Formats: sequence, structure tokens, C-alpha cells
Amino acid sequence: MALAPLSFDKQFLCPYCGSLNDISVDRTAGKRCKLVTDCETCCRPIVVEITFIGEDCEIDARAENE
Repeated sequence: MALAPLSFDKQFLCPYCGSLNDISVDRTAGKRCKLVTDCETCCRPIVVEITFIGEDCEIDARAENE
């Protein structure tokens, strides 16, 4: 059985402009992590919460002031 990579890329939609953004997800950060990143298109700050579910993860992206 192959081991899952420690990091992988995921995509999410910007809550401001709706454009697709890429993020590198690191499994060593724990089952849940929260960070702020800027949209690749409109440059506005996005709060990204990552929750690991088995080998994959769920990404919740929202505007900074929500």
C-alpha cells in the first residue's frame, strides 16, 4: 500500500470574485488548520479553513470580515 503524500494541491473559489485559487495543503499541520491568503486574481484576503477527512480534505474559504 502506497503512503499518501505529505502535501498536495487543492482548489477553492474566491468568496469575493469567484475565481479559482490554488493552495498547497500540508498534512503535517494537523487535522484542522486556518490561514489567511490573498486571492490570486483580486488580491483580497481570504480566510481558509482546512479540515482533513481521511486521505482528502475539505476547504472552507470565506471573506476576511465574515
